[in-house]
Amino acid sequence: MFAIRSFIADDLTWTHALNEEHAVELSSLTQDGFAELVEKATYVKVADNDAGLLITYDQDGVYSSINFRWFCEHYDNFLYVDRIVISKAARGQGIARKLYDDLFQFAKAKGYERVVCEVNSDPPNPASDAFHASLGFKVVGKAELEGKGKTVQYMEKAL
Repeated sequence: MFAIRSFIADDLTWTHALNEEHAVELSSLTQDGFAELVEKATYVKVADNDAGLLITYDQDGVYSSINFRWFCEHYDNFLYVDRIVISKAARGQGIARKLYDDLFQFAKAKGYERVVCEVNSDPPNPASDAFHASLGFKVVGKAELEGKGKTVQYMEKAL
């Protein structure tokens, strides 16, 4: 069983390595850049045994992501899932669902109205589409990311 817990400084090395293993989906960052991302985040949780990571920002976050800015333009109360990643060895064990369930509890307790994210639509990511739909996310917009060679769907789960 993988426990969900708060991020601690000792997690930086393995979570950065996990991010870099999935840089195509998440975008590559230097270790310092990754540390800054975590430091500025509203909510960061990990699954024990180096199994997974979830990072979010709220509407007041200081973050330059074009996807985050889209949500800022459309909503005034939200938690934005910047990245969720599960190690290859830990996939299929319900860890992503556990991380999201913990996030939903946190968001409701803190008075957030919605959790939002984006999922690649070109190139397609049908597993992520199905997973987010199973959690109650709905598509609320889309964008072609100039210079990145991909299109994303913006998704929302009302709380």
